[in-house]
Amino acid sequence: MKTERPVLVTTEFKGVFFGYLGDESQDTDKSVVLYECRNAIYWDADTRGFLGLAENGPGSGCRIGATAPKIRLNGVTSIAECTKEAVEKWKRWKS
Repeated sequence: MKTERPVLVTTEFKGVFFGYLGDESQDTDKSVVLYECRNAIYWDADTRGFLGLAENGPGSGCRIGATAPKIRLNGVTSIAECTKEAVEKWKRWKS
């Protein structure tokens, strides 16, 4: 089941993913389910780190992957809430 909580997730495998946190996610096993998930392949210095993707969303110097309807991510190292501005940019991004 999808929630409406947009987040940016990082993994111990150096993955950076945007999506909507699933209800079936469990904090205890270091895995989460994301819906409408996209990965950040590259971001430039203007983004100001991976947390810039959560605060401002991807900019013109970023490379963002295609959307997967649902994914389980393992080895989660952080989950950051995304701002409304960031969500709009992630949603508008054309791959």
